[in-house]
Amino acid sequence: MTRTTRTVARRATIGLALTATLFLTACSATASGGTEGGFDPDEEIELHIAWWGNDERAAIMTDAIDLFEEEYPNITVVEEPVGAPDDLFNRLATDFASGTAPDVFALGGAKPQEYGAAGALLDLSTVSDQLDTSKYEDFTLTNATVDDTLYGLPTGGNAIGALINTTIFEQAGVPVPTDDWTWEDLVEAANEISAKVPGVVGLDLRVQDILGTYVAQYTKEGIYDWDGELATDAKVIQQWYELEQELVAGGGLPDPSVIVEHWNVTPDLSLFGTGKAAITFAYNNQIGSYAAGTGGADIQIIAPPSSTDVSGVAVLPSQFWAIAAETEHPEASALLVDWLLNQPEPAKLILANRGLPFNPDTLEVVKPLLSPADTQSAEYLEKVLDIGVVAPPQPAGGAILNELSQRIESDILFGKTSVADGAKQWVSELTASLDND
Repeated sequence: MTRTTRTVARRATIGLALTATLFLTACSATASGGTEGGFDPDEEIELHIAWWGNDERAAIMTDAIDLFEEEYPNITVVEEPVGAPDDLFNRLATDFASGTAPDVFALGGAKPQEYGAAGALLDLSTVSDQLDTSKYEDFTLTNATVDDTLYGLPTGGNAIGALINTTIFEQAGVPVPTDDWTWEDLVEAANEISAKVPGVVGLDLRVQDILGTYVAQYTKEGIYDWDGELATDAKVIQQWYELEQELVAGGGLPDPSVIVEHWNVTPDLSLFGTGKAAITFAYNNQIGSYAAGTGGADIQIIAPPSSTDVSGVAVLPSQFWAIAAETEHPEASALLVDWLLNQPEPAKLILANRGLPFNPDTLEVVKPLLSPADTQSAEYLEKVLDIGVVAPPQPAGGAILNELSQRIESDILFGKTSVADGAKQWVSELTASLDND
């Protein structure tokens, strides 16, 4: 199947997933993606905004939006928070189908690509007078750019790193690793710690995104290429699962049943987060969450190991703010997005709640106000900007990656399949998903 054919097929599939009604509602706006007439500061406007997150995020958003309404007294913002990302995405599909989509909403993962390709999102170039995108580096916009059209702005960024409980390392008498460590160093350290410290394992492996970092150390682009196709092969995937087997055999990883049990727990309930593991992989904005239950242990974040001369680490946008193509108030919606991302007063409230800001002006406002954990996170992110790689966006078919990687991991570690066969199955299933997106 050619790339052109795959693009057409993908858009058709997405259209079906969001229902055909989405196209009708998206086309209700003018050809430019907005409404005619521009922004009237005297018009009474009501905007709806939706996001996912906990009560703390909801409280922060309420305070930031209160300030926005003070700045723009003619605009009333109706807040529509939900708990989990999937709850929001399921709701958006229904809302677009019924023509009741919120004006502004958060998207993550492959969703900006899906919704942008389906015609559901506003072309941000049509509201450039209200929303400045010039401060955002190109690599931060990749996931929200479809056919050279920008459909969303990132709330901030994160990068995966290795969290190190230096207190456990010192207790075991094992040297604390530095940024130049290798996977062989990790295996040796993890196995030694498990043997020396009762009730503690060397490595708590639960974030499958580290697989993408590992793959990027051996391939040019990582798991996917810029055409949304698979960029790695079974040989590299087999190497990864062999590494896991070596760690289980040497004691650096716990029993497979314990690994599976902790796959999807929150950071504070993980082995690392309860002080029972010396190393884990996590995104830099999660340092505080993992450190909270470690009894005051010294937690550092360093680059993941690499046995090549490539770090494989990419800075990834955590979320995007997008605007519905069907909104009756594109300019006002753009002012709201600009407020949440580019203006100093709300930045002092939001801080790093949605990742560290990519707008350098906003970051300068935020940095002096960060907690010690978030300051450490910011320092790591800035380091990754120097040593990291630019990653292609996750295509829609890549949404199965986490579930697929965990399932294959389970089958291999429990002896249900060989490493070679598991790696081939991983490639086969992900390729099929990419071809069908």
